[in-house]
Amino acid sequence: MKRFTPLENFQTECLKIGAFSHLQRLFSIDKLTNWPSNQWFSQYLNAVNENNIPIEFVDDAEIDYKQRYYEQVIYETGQVPTRKENWHDLFGGFIWCLFPKTKALINSRHVDEIELAGNLNRTKHRNALTLFDECAVILAVSESHWSTLLKEHQWQKAFVELRANWGESINAFMFGHANYEMLTKPYIGLTGKAFFVPVNDDFFTKKLIQQYAIIDDALYQMIKNEGSLSDNKSLSPLPLLGIPGWYDDNKDPTFYNNTDYFRPKPRKQK
Repeated sequence: MKRFTPLENFQTECLKIGAFSHLQRLFSIDKLTNWPSNQWFSQYLNAVNENNIPIEFVDDAEIDYKQRYYEQVIYETGQVPTRKENWHDLFGGFIWCLFPKTKALINSRHVDEIELAGNLNRTKHRNALTLFDECAVILAVSESHWSTLLKEHQWQKAFVELRANWGESINAFMFGHANYEMLTKPYIGLTGKAFFVPVNDDFFTKKLIQQYAIIDDALYQMIKNEGSLSDNKSLSPLPLLGIPGWYDDNKDPTFYNNTDYFRPKPRKQK
């Protein structure tokens, strides 16, 4: 009986999960025969940090930290410390390729906050940046009612009754690389953080890579100029396995009857 490597197992099993479909379409990850190298990523990576230094992925063991923190290394050198054959860093690399402006902005904001408060005294802004970076799912919406439905945990309405509207007036784009890592071993209870980005009606007719570029520009504006991540209030719970098209079992409407997973909105105490 053949023993599959982690990469082969990902290609044969995890790629069946629709949550990875964008990575498959844009990076052809089913064609990989070896774990992707830092050099492999260079064909897709077109990013500079806020110091205008080109971003590159460098083996973590080769980084000279010089008592600097992870985010400071990226900001000062453009080098992103990357561990070999590590799922978390692999998916982080894909996100750098897809959201280069937003990732660079998040990096610079971390450095600003470290300079203001030190690394141990984490501010609300830095906590929000981290939660977004690890767990965010961007929901591009052309109709405002979607944010109300999902923030109010109207799961049946959003995921079942209006299921046919996904891809037409709403769609999900993964930002949190920790979400991707956890989805390699999906389980009921897996939850990310929804962040809503308004888009025009014609957004959903554009090519996928164009959609990512539009979202990247919008996120940059919202974070930098609108204070959208000054704290965690813009982020709301989102059951990842409930997103239409992301998980086969949710094709059955009864999947959403599990109220331990698809929980109603907690009532505020009077």
